[in-house]
Amino acid sequence: MSPNLSLQEFMSVCQQRVEAALDARLPPATKVPERLHQAMRYSTLGGGKRLRPLLTYAAGQTLDLVPELLDAPACAVECIHVYSLIHDDLPAMDDDDLRRGKPTCHKAYDEATAILAGDGLQALAFGILAEDTSLAPIPAENRLAMIQTLATASGSLGMVGGQAIDLDAVGRTLDLPGLEAMHIRKTGALIRASIRLAALAKTGLPSDTADKLDHYAKCIGLAFQIQDDILDEESDTQTLGKTQGKDRQNNKPNYPALLGLSGARQKAHELCEEALESLVPFGDGSRLLQELARFIVRRRN
Repeated sequence: MSPNLSLQEFMSVCQQRVEAALDARLPPATKVPERLHQAMRYSTLGGGKRLRPLLTYAAGQTLDLVPELLDAPACAVECIHVYSLIHDDLPAMDDDDLRRGKPTCHKAYDEATAILAGDGLQALAFGILAEDTSLAPIPAENRLAMIQTLATASGSLGMVGGQAIDLDAVGRTLDLPGLEAMHIRKTGALIRASIRLAALAKTGLPSDTADKLDHYAKCIGLAFQIQDDILDEESDTQTLGKTQGKDRQNNKPNYPALLGLSGARQKAHELCEEALESLVPFGDGSRLLQELARFIVRRRN
């Protein structure tokens, strides 16, 4: 992957790359049980920004890693992300009908199949990290740390815990520390894992270097959620690819409600600047991570 690609070129190359990698690692649609595997492929392939894989590849480029070493981690983190979307859209959770511009999994299939499709993708993510032959050059202790990283980011101390806090907060007012604590788990944990997986693919990476990348990821994870909240207020369903105004409809706390739109934009900008500061020691090698941070707080869909 050329280091001279523009951000848009890099995004396009990575999106195509991870799409092919996911296609190769997902069970075939014709493999028994066919309906389950079709649902897994329906929800995973052919859509989404692929932000988490993009961050894995961009961090890998910063660390001079070949993309072949990052395909499996990129797929693993995307499988966890898609599983979370399938389950979040269920009637018992956010109860949504649209995701990535098409009917949600439980609408295209049924609720039971959607639950199982999410379960299957979650298991597949860890299978990829444990078994994928492309990871053979990485020491066993680093691969074990990859599995642990993704497990922690996905579980009750990470994404799932954040979702539980989010559901419990419906109809209540959270202060800024409470809102940040929720989103550090719900959205931020998996974004941080995306960067951490790339760092673990680099043998002998100093801990302080990994810490700088992690702080970058923590900042952009929150910035991403703030921008998502802003878009939920300002954009439209067709542009978003999911139902607009869902947070307000469900009486959920978010950044614009707490800070106002102007305050939310300012907070996202401050987090972007803090993320960029973490990348200073990497110099020009972190150009794509820098541009991704700016893209996150400026995006319109």
